[in-house]
Amino acid sequence: MFTGTSPALPRFVRQLPRVAVAAVAALALSACGGGSEKTEAKPGATTADGSASSAFPVTVEHKYGSTTIDKEPKRVVTLGLSDQDAVLALGVTPVGAVDWFKEKPYGKWPWTKDKWGSAQPQIVGERDEYNIEKIAALKPDLVIAQYSGMKKEQYDTLSKFTKVVAQPKGLPDYGASWQVMTRQIGASLGRTAETDELIAGIDARFKAARDKHPEWARKTLAVADSFEAGKYSAFTKTDPKSIFFQELGFKLKPEIDTLAKPGWNVAELSAEKLDVLDVDRLVWVTSSTDANTRIQAEPLYKKLKVHGEKRDLFVPYQDPDIGAAFSFNTVLSIPYAIDEIEPLLTAIK
Repeated sequence: MFTGTSPALPRFVRQLPRVAVAAVAALALSACGGGSEKTEAKPGATTADGSASSAFPVTVEHKYGSTTIDKEPKRVVTLGLSDQDAVLALGVTPVGAVDWFKEKPYGKWPWTKDKWGSAQPQIVGERDEYNIEKIAALKPDLVIAQYSGMKKEQYDTLSKFTKVVAQPKGLPDYGASWQVMTRQIGASLGRTAETDELIAGIDARFKAARDKHPEWARKTLAVADSFEAGKYSAFTKTDPKSIFFQELGFKLKPEIDTLAKPGWNVAELSAEKLDVLDVDRLVWVTSSTDANTRIQAEPLYKKLKVHGEKRDLFVPYQDPDIGAAFSFNTVLSIPYAIDEIEPLLTAIK
């Protein structure tokens, strides 16, 4: 487990080594807030065989400038944790990907299994440490690094032999919304029209859930985790898990944001601060039943009304992969997350 903390790294990056051994716990992905990217692209158009050749050339602006892609990419490498989901959703199978969890990044999550099929991308690094030689050997015509912490030096090196679309412009690393990143990826692949349809479909799924459960709009909700005794975390409004539930209609608790350090997506709490989690609905994203038991045994936690009235919900990160789905928060994982979390939320009276 990474013991240090940094506002430049999302929470899941700091905790991965420990989670990989036990079971991956709650992770933070793209913060589904505002932010915008300037993408100059011709309207996406696909041919009868599913290609997008008529959309090119396209210029995409990003953190390190702009990249002009002259023709439809055929060999794509993704370097962000969740980048492959949008690429797969748009009908392209990456030839290379980064292994964030010390396990194969394909074929595991239920929302991508069918999309990967029998394809197995080359592993080209771990988190933000890229193996440039392996990437070059794949002869990619496009490298995508949206949900990543790619450095300028890495971008410059990769740009010597391929097109690179780095993180969205004007936003912190790991701070772009799933909408922004999906549009960046869609523009890079020349599939803007398909991308707009994907995003509209997800927006419709959220709206349908809100319309079905108008009572959620009157409820406050917080998302939390705990990796060791006496230490607890509550996720801020910029964290994808919190934003996922906000898009379902719930209200977030502003006090959590005031307790977080500047630039962080999480407020770290001692047991004495657990009262900030006394909300209408409390969602714990945990890695094991042992963690659930430990949290529930905390004397100060037992005093919370949300616990006493059984309005707290303990959601596994994986097996089933519910927590992972709303942590990834992508156009592929969100429908799965909604389907899985809705009956759990409605079971709480």
